Amino acid sequence: MGIINSLRSTSSANWPPKWLVNGKFGMDNRRRRAQFRTMKMRCHQRHNGALTLVDVLLVLLVLFFLGAMILPRLAGSHRAPRINCVNNLKQIGLSYRIWAGDNGGKVPMELSVTNGGTLGLANGRTAWVNFYVMSNELSTPKILHCPSDTSAITATNFSIGFGNRNISYFVNLDAYSQSTNALLSGDSNFEIDSISAKSELLILTTNSAIAWTDTRHKLCGNILLSDGSVQMVNNNGLKNLVLQTGIVTNRLAIP
Repeated sequence: MGIINSLRSTSSANWPPKWLVNGKFGMDNRRRRAQFRTMKMRCHQRHNGALTLVDVLLVLLVLFFLGAMILPRLAGSHRAPRINCVNNLKQIGLSYRIWAGDNGGKVPMELSVTNGGTLGLANGRTAWVNFYVMSNELSTPKILHCPSDTSAITATNFSIGFGNRNISYFVNLDAYSQSTNALLSGDSNFEIDSISAKSELLILTTNSAIAWTDTRHKLCGNILLSDGSVQMVNNNGLKNLVLQTGIVTNRLAIP
C-alpha cells in the first residue's frame, strides 16, 4: 500500500497506471522466467544431440566390419582373372598328360603328324594346331583364352573358325615329356629387347632379354611346366625358369 500511495501522490492525473489497469503487473518477470525455461530446454536438447564415447566406438566398429567385408572383395576382383588363368593352364597341363598317356608318354610336339602329333610344324602361326590335336582331352576351347587377354576371342568349339585368335597361350615346340622343368605353355605376352612378340615362332635362348608386357597381369605371367605345375612369376622369375629348363634354345609358337 505504501508503494501505491507514493505513486498516487506523484501524479493523480495518471493514476491508476495502465499496466495496473490492464492487469499486466509482473508480466515482465513472468516473461523472463518463460524465456529462461525455453533457453534451458534448448540447451538441454543440444546436450542430448551430441555423440557420446559409446556412440563413437559403435560407429568405428561398424566401419571396421564393413571394411573387413568389402576390401577383400575389391582385392579379389583384381586377382580373379589371374587365378582363372592359372586354372586354365592347369587344365591344359592335365590334357597334355592324358594325351601323352594314350600316345606312348609323349606330348604332341614329340610325335610326327602321321602319328597324330605336330612334330615338324615349326611355323609359329600354327600354334592352334597343337591344341587342336588335343581337342578331346581339352573338352572345351574356352580354357585356351586368358580372361585378361583382350586381344583374343573365346571360341565355343574346335570346328568352326577355331584358330590362333582364340588362344592366349604359347606352345613350346621343343618341350618333351621327360623334362620336368621344360616350358610347356603359358601366357604369350612376351617382349624381347623391349619389342613385343608377335604371332610367329619366337626363338628363346638362355641369353634372351625376355620380359612380360603390361597387357595382362601387370608385368607378371603364368607358365605351365612339363610336370603339370603352373608358376606365377614376375620378370626375374621368368628369366630363372628359362635358365632352369636345361634347353639352350626354345622355339615358342606364339598365337
